[in-house]
Amino acid sequence: MNRDRLVHYVFEYGIVVVLAVLVLVFSLSSPSFFTASTLTTILSQVSVIGIIAIGMACVMLLGSIDLSVGATAGLVSVTAALLMSMGFPVWSAVILTLIVGIVIGLFNALSLTLFRIPSLIGTLAVMTALRGLAYLLSNGIPIYDIDAGFKQLAQGSFLSIPIPGLLFLGIFVVVAIVLNRAKIGRQIYGVGGNEEASRLSGVPVTRIKYFVFALSGLLAAVGGLLLLARTNSGQPSAGSGYELDVITAVVLGGVAITGGKGRLWLVLVGVLIMGTLSTGMVMNNVNDYVQQVVKGLILVAAVAFSQIAARSQGGRTITR
Repeated sequence: MNRDRLVHYVFEYGIVVVLAVLVLVFSLSSPSFFTASTLTTILSQVSVIGIIAIGMACVMLLGSIDLSVGATAGLVSVTAALLMSMGFPVWSAVILTLIVGIVIGLFNALSLTLFRIPSLIGTLAVMTALRGLAYLLSNGIPIYDIDAGFKQLAQGSFLSIPIPGLLFLGIFVVVAIVLNRAKIGRQIYGVGGNEEASRLSGVPVTRIKYFVFALSGLLAAVGGLLLLARTNSGQPSAGSGYELDVITAVVLGGVAITGGKGRLWLVLVGVLIMGTLSTGMVMNNVNDYVQQVVKGLILVAAVAFSQIAARSQGGRTITR
């Protein structure tokens, strides 16, 4: 194997080795880590981050970003709980809040395409507004009067696999097929790689952006519903800080922060790394503040690695 090919494999698949090393290290440091119960727990715990990360990955493939995903999840959690407490059937509360997520995504796309507001600034503003709205709707306190059976969405299982994990894997498979097999998937990569060339080739760039941001909002809403089922209450602070974990997982998965490059299955690996790291540190009694420092350093390292990979392969890098 020549040097160039070796470098290519390191940049493309080194994250898989990182996951294997983490599993080995935590298995040695905690005998109860590498067990079926712990592994299913990790799958269940990463399901919310994983589902939201799938939407974020699509947004970042466009060369954009969506910082409102955590706040969207929090607002959806509160809104669904509020609707259920008012007597709405579960199915109607779910449908209405999923629509809320889609509308938020469409608004983010509108600010980007019509008003030309950079997605970093536009979604940051939306994140702030949504977080405030969640506190207004809940009066700053959790909402507990929700349907008793709704919690099975987060606490149930099928064939010993947690339902949230199955939902995460199912969404992953569907979106992966769309990105790899469908025409719109190729267009998403094309717009992220070279928007102007895609526009000149007849690709409906604006519609692609609306679709992707709507998908991100929808999946953030799904994550919010899972959070509601997991905590059995609508928490206005739900999803706080999730945008950092989601972006870290996506960048770890090799999605180029400049857009146009990345594989969704590697994002799955990135999500599992975040889950493995969090669970392993908890089982080894690592302080919460130390965990935050580690996650921040991992994000910096992942972005640096992405930049180095782009330069080595002749890609674009961020210079400002």
